[in-house]
Amino acid sequence: MKKIPLKAVLPTIIMVSLLALVGGFIYFFTDNDVFWGGFISMLFFYGLVFFLGSYIAAQKGGKGTEEEVMLAGRSIPLWIAIFTMSATWVGGGYINGAAEATYNSGLVWVQAPWGYAMSLVIGGLFFAKKMRRYQFRTMLDPLAQRFGEKTASLFFLPALTGEVFWTAAILSALGSTFGVVLGLDFQSSIVLSAIIAIAYTALGGLWAVALTDVIQMVLLLLGLFITIPYALDFVGGWDTAWAAYQVKFGAAASLLPSTEALGSYYWNWWDYALLLVFGGIPWQVYFQRVLSAKDENTARNLSILAGVVCLIAAIPPIMIGVVGSVADWSALGGTPTNSLEILPSVMKSMTPSFVATIGLGAVAAAVMSSADSSILSSSSMASWNVYRPLVKPDITSEQLAKVIKSCIWIVGIAATLIALRVESIYALWFLCSDFVYCLLFPALVCALFDPKANRYGALAGLTIAAILRFGGGDATLGIPTFIPYPMLDEAVEWVDGARATVLFPFRTLAMFCGLITIIIVSRFTQKLAPPKALQVVTSDTARTFEG
Repeated sequence: MKKIPLKAVLPTIIMVSLLALVGGFIYFFTDNDVFWGGFISMLFFYGLVFFLGSYIAAQKGGKGTEEEVMLAGRSIPLWIAIFTMSATWVGGGYINGAAEATYNSGLVWVQAPWGYAMSLVIGGLFFAKKMRRYQFRTMLDPLAQRFGEKTASLFFLPALTGEVFWTAAILSALGSTFGVVLGLDFQSSIVLSAIIAIAYTALGGLWAVALTDVIQMVLLLLGLFITIPYALDFVGGWDTAWAAYQVKFGAAASLLPSTEALGSYYWNWWDYALLLVFGGIPWQVYFQRVLSAKDENTARNLSILAGVVCLIAAIPPIMIGVVGSVADWSALGGTPTNSLEILPSVMKSMTPSFVATIGLGAVAAAVMSSADSSILSSSSMASWNVYRPLVKPDITSEQLAKVIKSCIWIVGIAATLIALRVESIYALWFLCSDFVYCLLFPALVCALFDPKANRYGALAGLTIAAILRFGGGDATLGIPTFIPYPMLDEAVEWVDGARATVLFPFRTLAMFCGLITIIIVSRFTQKLAPPKALQVVTSDTARTFEG
């Protein structure tokens, strides 16, 4: 039997000991209402995934190249790839956000589960095979080849903000789970779990992320599905719960849009729907899995099958949101103070302790499965598409792997700071796809499918899309409007001299105008910037995109 190296065990012992000390401090020095079964369950699951990350890092010690860290040596088989792709999307933001939206707004606004599932299917059908065929290392590689690396580095900004907002939403979901289990305040919960997720991502790279995703996804589905029977029994069964939910939300208790359910928000609903479907494609966290596949067909199949898994995984949190919305919380000590906590609150309050123990531990593990993925993907882009071409073009593979691991800490800390200020998981969930949909999606489409696209077209398209997008403002970030779009929400108060909520589908307008601008300007500037063909990335071509 192969001996387990000390450097794989020691970090796990340290991490578990730290968490145990936190539990001891809470027990002896605070009056927090701690659910100790859930705490022990989380301690076990965290220890398991941290050990795996440390062990894989130790096993890969002699293969620390950037391709090994970023893409697991392009050797991940289909079954692991499906799990890691699914777990990337079905994390804390996905399950907690779906439950929160179902609980607060009605099924009609639970768009993200089916929107992101469709994006995985469309990405598999039209993008995955081509990206894998050219052996790109990141999503920005085709932009670097087509438009030049300096231009491509500008598109790193919307890509980075999307990943950081996504990670922040995940950590916020984790904070809500920790708050229910440990009675910890929101901020302490986020910081504690962020440290764990960042540390083992830095230790193990994509292989650690992928293999722990398999365990986390199984645990998540197990925890969610065993919760459902007990939660439904508490409210008198599904028929009773659904009837009460329909009475409460009326036309909004349907996934299909209607003017009756949405009123003046009808076109705003479609704007967000398109944002989720197409804004779910240009993500490094998505293409990292596609590009790590063994071949083109595996890349396509894993994306399509992961879309199906994501739809199935959305069923339990939606049902839990329905239950939470119609339950008599007065019999349980009062309604949850924060709608972010509805899913862990249902698990804790409406199920036997052993079910709650497994369910809450699984939710915490699932949150980490998305946090580590997003942190690694944005760090890979920062290192490969910004640091390498602009700072140190002659960097070696081993040096670049070290830069990636340094970036993991930087990106993780940035996401943690944002998570500490968040008010809604679901709002951040939408926002993370917002900028990549408006600013990055048009450029990616043209880089892959328009052989005449050039850097001038890309820069013009980015400029037009940015003006039209930010001209509509953003309530979550506190950005006021400066373009007088029609269809304003009269119920929203004025903020700094401008109305914060625009119902006109300006995000889709920004995306479409950016796309058309790239196509038109590129054709008028062919002599100034002759189009560049895409090339298969090899060790020789990887450092010559600027050409």
